Amino acid sequence: MAEIFYGKFIIVSNRLPFECEIHDEDISIKPGSGGLITALTPILKKHEGVWIGWDGDLNGKLSADILERETASFDYTMKSVSLTAQEVTNYYDGFCNGTLWPLFHDYLGRAQFHRSTWRIYQDVNLKFAQNIIKYAKKEDFIWIQDYHLTLVGKHLRELGAGQKLAFFLHIPFPPWDIFMRLPWRKEIIEGLLLYDSVGFQTAKDCRNFVQCIRRLLPEAKITITKKRIAIGYSGRQITVGAFPISIDFEEFNAISQTEEVEKEAWFIHENLPEKKIILGVDRLDYTKGIPRRLRAFETLLEKYPELREKAPLVQIVVPSRTTVPEYQKMKQNIEETVGRINGRFTVKGWVPIHYIYRSLSRMELVAYYRTCEIALITPLKDGMNLVAKEYCASCVAEKGVLILSEFAGAAFQLRKGAILVNPYNIEHVAEELYRAIQMPLPERRSRMRSLRNAVRRNTVFEWMDNFLQATGLKLG
Repeated sequence: MAEIFYGKFIIVSNRLPFECEIHDEDISIKPGSGGLITALTPILKKHEGVWIGWDGDLNGKLSADILERETASFDYTMKSVSLTAQEVTNYYDGFCNGTLWPLFHDYLGRAQFHRSTWRIYQDVNLKFAQNIIKYAKKEDFIWIQDYHLTLVGKHLRELGAGQKLAFFLHIPFPPWDIFMRLPWRKEIIEGLLLYDSVGFQTAKDCRNFVQCIRRLLPEAKITITKKRIAIGYSGRQITVGAFPISIDFEEFNAISQTEEVEKEAWFIHENLPEKKIILGVDRLDYTKGIPRRLRAFETLLEKYPELREKAPLVQIVVPSRTTVPEYQKMKQNIEETVGRINGRFTVKGWVPIHYIYRSLSRMELVAYYRTCEIALITPLKDGMNLVAKEYCASCVAEKGVLILSEFAGAAFQLRKGAILVNPYNIEHVAEELYRAIQMPLPERRSRMRSLRNAVRRNTVFEWMDNFLQATGLKLG
């Protein structure tokens, strides 16, 4: 029977959910963007909560008093973990994004294995645990987020934490033949088994995790039921399950119907009249498949010249890891590809690709969701992809078409209404784009209605409730 939960939610992630600009003595903080923030912010607003993470300040200017003052309007408390430049370089750039990120996304050729970055990764996870202990009370629920902090639970146990500890992985978990390449594979798996519950995005991720446990820890007792997986190891019982993360459907649905968004959506389409606009929205990353998507759009214009001047692509790229040389080259490659395609197909009064490289406000983004007839979301591999769900929640006229990669975690939940594509097959994506452009209105409405119902039924609040239940808790 679930234990009634009356404490605080303590959410722990690598970064605090804001963007901070520091100019001399002037400090300004605004809400950040990204899937993690989109998913967790509504939970902390609805329930008393604390978010713990790195504040992004390497110069020591963002004091606790300033942080409290600047985030007073966020409706929940924030506590920062201070990191040095060396820690950020080795822990974040080095092990998190140089080792775990490519490995977990099946990019073996990009994964680097350095004992020095592994050591700093352990040290930073310990630092996070030490900060959590300062603020957590015995009745609180501590929920660790994502691959940056897999070992925080281990350190919390060593520091005497007796609270319910849970971990959720927002990115895919790799199969054994990929995960086995990690020199510290056993340490990661044993660290994860010190939580009370471990959640993944999909059933496939759960299967991969169990497969790795069987290979590394044959003494572990694994019991699989229809809904959950129970793992007995070292005198403890751990619950493992698939909990597809989602969004606050009603929030996006309501924003989409505001006068401000309606005017902005009208303005976007007024500049592209009598066109069927294709929309791509991605953070800058090699897993998002942006260059292949651009080539698929180019193939569409080659094969179906009658669509020229009729079906522009709006590609929004949100800056990410801007100081990393590899990401700078990626940005340059995307921009060169956009320039080449525009050079081929631009005619007087029509440019095929409208490229936007910046973060958009929530209002701007929802306006694009509402006005664009087709969303082209084609990651090469993605834990979930909340953009797909945001698009559906914002399509209040139910006229949009979602084209979604088979390799996004969202594909399983949205498979009945979306057009699923293999992003590696450029010709296939082009053909499905053509199909979406030609799709009759009744079919578009039927598909989008199905998609909106799927997102409405499975919101971020259901995600949280299901995860709490799996941890043996329920809200009081």
